[in-house]
Amino acid sequence: MKIPCIIIDDEPLAIQVIQSHVAQIPDLQLVATFQNPVAAFELLKKETIALIFLDIEMPLLTGIDFAKELQGTPKIIFTTAYRNYAIESYELDVVDYLLKPISFTRFFKAVNKYKSLSNLSPVIDIPEKKEFVNDHIYVNANKKYIKVLFADILYVESVKDYIRIHTAEERVITKDTLSDFEAKLPAFFLRIHRSYIVNTSKITAFTAVDVEIATKEIPIGASYKEHVLAFLKQ
Repeated sequence: MKIPCIIIDDEPLAIQVIQSHVAQIPDLQLVATFQNPVAAFELLKKETIALIFLDIEMPLLTGIDFAKELQGTPKIIFTTAYRNYAIESYELDVVDYLLKPISFTRFFKAVNKYKSLSNLSPVIDIPEKKEFVNDHIYVNANKKYIKVLFADILYVESVKDYIRIHTAEERVITKDTLSDFEAKLPAFFLRIHRSYIVNTSKITAFTAVDVEIATKEIPIGASYKEHVLAFLKQ
């Protein structure tokens, strides 16, 4: 049985990271994402949601206040960059408290904790250093499906209604949105700009404003900057 879940976070990059993690766990079904926590209440009136990945520091309504309004249902996993809410969060009986940047291994353990508390079968365990994904993707391009290894991808670029997948050997163009394609990628890919996703293992240098991959300088978007730099410096 799928676990219907939502993500609430005012920062686009944080949503993208968690969305990528969710996509790697077959038992999770992502119903919606919200930057505005107030809007999430409307969905909760209409849909049955089992689990919420919830940021704490948000301008309109804090995650703590949001959780108090729910009174225990659905279950909550806090996702935050701040340690100082840990005690208060556990008083609210949340499932777990994840500190950003959130690794897939830590995220995976939190989901298993939720399943254990809910008397559901745990997700099949995986070695900590193994990604819970295939090593490739088939991309529809030029009227055929082309196999692209994740390890070969340097970066992915959005151009209007298409994306360009750049590898060292070729450039594959396919009709897709960057957000939809990102959900298919393993956790070592990182959205750094509204128009770019990069393979973090291919980064040779970075500054506060861009990353360098194969002599290509790729800009870091202003709204992504804090989490990108935190991820790269960990």
